[in-house]
Amino acid sequence: FFKQKTAYEIRNCDWSSDVCSSDLQREAAKCGRTLEILLEIHVAEEETKTGWNMAELMEYVRTAPFARMPDVCVRGVMGIATNTDDGTAIRRDFMELKRCFELLQPYFGPRFDTLSMGMSHDYPLAVECGSTMVRVGSLIFGRRGLKKPVL
Repeated sequence: FFKQKTAYEIRNCDWSSDVCSSDLQREAAKCGRTLEILLEIHVAEEETKTGWNMAELMEYVRTAPFARMPDVCVRGVMGIATNTDDGTAIRRDFMELKRCFELLQPYFGPRFDTLSMGMSHDYPLAVECGSTMVRVGSLIFGRRGLKKPVL
């Protein structure tokens, strides 16, 4: 499934947050295009959220893996705050993402310019904390309906 998804993304999308595989470089080269990616960092106090642990990501980045991926351009980081109504907790998560962004920026140069955080319910706080890209699909398209179970 992952290889099919990767190939589809590279042919049809400009950006991806799936950076857990060297398949990205291989597929991007096959398609003759550069894929812009965001590194997803786990900052939420929830196990259901995904992303890199910052210490592990820093260790990985120091090995310069993206230098060996000319068809992949790391543009920044993304993350999702803890699902709560507590503005203090959400701000803490956003400020941690901003700190991570600033720590990683020297490794990637001037094109590393995207801090993607904030969704329909918390984007004003995200922008206040430095977000340069928000995800507001629910505000535009409405809430997603629950999938019906397949019987």
